Amino acid sequence: MSPYAHILGHDDTIAVIEAARGADRLPHGVIFAGPVGVGKFTTARALASIFLDADPNLIAANTHPDLHVVTRELTRYHDKTGKSKAIQLGIDVVRAEIVEPASRKTVDGNGKVFLIEEAHKMTVAAQNGLLKTLEEPAGRALIVLLTDAPEALLPTIRSRCQTFRFGTLPLADATAILEKLGVPANEAAAAAKLADGSPGQALRWHEDGVVARAVRLFKMLEGDVSDLPKFLADAGSAYADAALKRDPLGSKDAANREGVATYLTLAGRYYRGRLADDPEHAADAIDALARAETYLNGNVNTSLVYQQLAASL
Repeated sequence: MSPYAHILGHDDTIAVIEAARGADRLPHGVIFAGPVGVGKFTTARALASIFLDADPNLIAANTHPDLHVVTRELTRYHDKTGKSKAIQLGIDVVRAEIVEPASRKTVDGNGKVFLIEEAHKMTVAAQNGLLKTLEEPAGRALIVLLTDAPEALLPTIRSRCQTFRFGTLPLADATAILEKLGVPANEAAAAAKLADGSPGQALRWHEDGVVARAVRLFKMLEGDVSDLPKFLADAGSAYADAALKRDPLGSKDAANREGVATYLTLAGRYYRGRLADDPEHAADAIDALARAETYLNGNVNTSLVYQQLAASL
C-alpha cells in the first residue's frame, strides 16, 4: 500500500511531488506551504518513508535514525540560559539539528530527511545558516520546510526550494478524518466548517473548546456586544491555558494573544458572511476587527482594545 493512501484531499499535489521524485528532479529543499492542519506534515512523513525506503511505522513514530524532525521547542534544549520560551527557531537549533547531522554519514545508507515544522518561525540568522546545506548537502538529503506563511521565508530560501501548495480539504473529507479520530459526527461537521476544512485545526479547536465558544461569539455578534470585552478576555485566557497544557514552558502572553487573534479572525469571517445583507455595517466591523488585531500586535493594553472594539461594533 502506498504511504500516501490514507491522505485525503491532496491527490493533485502528491501527484506533482511524485512526478518530480520519479523523474529524479526533486531538489534537496522543498517547501510544503498551506494552512495549519491540512496534512502537510503527514504528507512529508509519507514522502520521507519513500525517500528513505523505510518502514512507514518507524517514520510515523519518528524513530527512524535518518529522519530528523526539527521544531522550535528544541530551542529550549539548546538554550544555555534555560529561560527560552521557544517562540522562534534560532540558529543554534539549525546548526545542531540540521547542519551538523547533514554532514555526517547516514545510518541506513539511503540518505537523510529533515522536516522543519513552522519553518517561517526561523530567525533570519537561522535561515541564513541553512542556505549552504539547502544548496549543497553532504550526500543524499531532503529538507522539507513546512509553513503556513511562506512569504515569511527569505527570498534566498525560497529560491533554493521547490514549493508545493496545500489547500484546505473539502468539508466532507475533513469531517470524515475527524470522525475517524473519534469526534462525534455532528460535532465533527461543525468543527470542520469552523476550521474551514482544516482537520488538524478543527481537532484542536474541538478539544480546546474553541468551537463551542465560537458559537457564543456569533450569537453575541448578532445582537448585544456589550459583553464582548469579557468574552475576549476569558476566551483568550482559556486558549492560553489549553496551549500551556500541551507546552508548559510556552509563553502564556503569546498564547493569550494568539487566542484572541483567533476569535477576531472568526468574527471577521462572520461579518464577511454578512456583507451581502448589511454591507455598510459589516465593512465597518471588519475594519474595526483589523484595527484591533493591529493594536494587539503592537502590545497595546488589551482591555482598552476590547472596549474600543465593542464600541465600534
